[in-house]
Amino acid sequence: MIKTYTMGTTKSNNRDATASHSETLNDRRKDNEQRLFSFIFPMYNKSLGKKIFSSRSNAIQNPMGLMVRLGTVLLLAGAVFLIFELQPAFEQLHLDRINSTWGYAFIVLTTSLLVFQIGFFLFNLYLYWRYKPIESVSDEELPMCTVIVPAYNEGELVWKTLHSVANSDYPADKIQLIAIDDGSQDDTWSWMLKAKQELGDRLSIYQQPENKGKRHALHRGFNLGIGEVFVTVDSDSIVKTDTLRNLVSPFVVKESCGAVAGNVQVLNNERAILPRMLNVSFVFSFEFIRSAQGQLETVLCTPGALAAYRRDAVMACLPDWINQTFMGQPSDIGEDRAMTNMILKQGYHVMFQKNAYVLTNVPEDYTGLYKMFIRWERSNVRENIMMSKFVFKNFREGSKVGARLLFFNQWLKIIMAYPFTILMLLFVITQPVLFLSSTLFSILILTSIPVLFYARRYSSYESIWAYSYSLLYTFGLFWITPYAIATAGRRGWLTRGLSAK
Repeated sequence: MIKTYTMGTTKSNNRDATASHSETLNDRRKDNEQRLFSFIFPMYNKSLGKKIFSSRSNAIQNPMGLMVRLGTVLLLAGAVFLIFELQPAFEQLHLDRINSTWGYAFIVLTTSLLVFQIGFFLFNLYLYWRYKPIESVSDEELPMCTVIVPAYNEGELVWKTLHSVANSDYPADKIQLIAIDDGSQDDTWSWMLKAKQELGDRLSIYQQPENKGKRHALHRGFNLGIGEVFVTVDSDSIVKTDTLRNLVSPFVVKESCGAVAGNVQVLNNERAILPRMLNVSFVFSFEFIRSAQGQLETVLCTPGALAAYRRDAVMACLPDWINQTFMGQPSDIGEDRAMTNMILKQGYHVMFQKNAYVLTNVPEDYTGLYKMFIRWERSNVRENIMMSKFVFKNFREGSKVGARLLFFNQWLKIIMAYPFTILMLLFVITQPVLFLSSTLFSILILTSIPVLFYARRYSSYESIWAYSYSLLYTFGLFWITPYAIATAGRRGWLTRGLSAK
């Protein structure tokens, strides 16, 4: 059983010991982290937990990125101009809608949804302001931890992943590090062997006889693990030195904690334009949205890139998880969301640790991006159906209103996917200029929230990518959700293939 804090003098003494321990190890952590990331990524910035460059350096090294952002700004500025110029046309369109039954119904529906979304955002903003990550506990309090790294066609990056985990500021005698090659077709296994030679008994490596998928590789790791806490790390991800102890600490502090989500940022955000867009999107998705969900202790998905699970919770649902099916077919996607759902169903709380950073690779081209999103959306559809079977029951102690509100918001996006797609296409056909100007203006207004959030926390210059990403998603990826709903029963990882890193 993992120790939990008690009230009174013991709690105070533990906190004092933790604070003292943190101070004495501060220099060592900084040295270890600097040594690791200067070894793996020479331009890594240890203070932010991400690679950053100055604005001038970005402009010089990536003129295409500068052109994209400049074009984005000019396009949105043009939309503002058109909104004012076309004001009479918008007023006439509004009057025409009011005077028709369908038009009036459309106005009522969109206004109602807008009011709900504004209220939901304000609720999330309130939760975000209240959220605080749990501070790291002392070495003595940290439990035995099994870190599982499944890999498929990852090449050299799996070696870097394993070294980043091994370099963690976590008691060496309390880490069991397991890497599993899921039948890779490239040199992944040779890089695992190299890591094994360098790390010795600190690392155990296994090879699947054939490619069975990430879920089966993790299943083998869970069965091999001896830790009180399981940590899963994707093989294309790098963890910071203090990530593991920050990720695991909630299990010590809260006995009701069943799983913890890490804070995911983009590793390859200097290699291509799409990763730079996604990095800004990820920051808002994790540091704002998951912070709010974490305050409710109902994070809906513990990311595959970095997540931690209480052993007892995993073992209680492991048979159902590995044998999960959808529409009669074995589930080979969404293993992270499925595990989260099954742990929530048991009555555990799922938390978020903003101070547990991981950097992960994302697709660098349009094809890889839309395939990744299709996989995510199919999983979202499946697991929302699964969640509907328990979320309105007495599935855990305490308030369940927050969990149900999050669930409702998820379903609202799915339900409205087809109606809004159809209405958008009708608007494009009947009023193309008004559609373009109003859509661009809406992007400017709504996307300013993540832009300001990223600018305040990281970089004003880089925050402009949020606008570019919104343009891409609105005009180039709008079809993802409707398509994923229609094909939710299809199998396949879609983005798995030989590494090109």
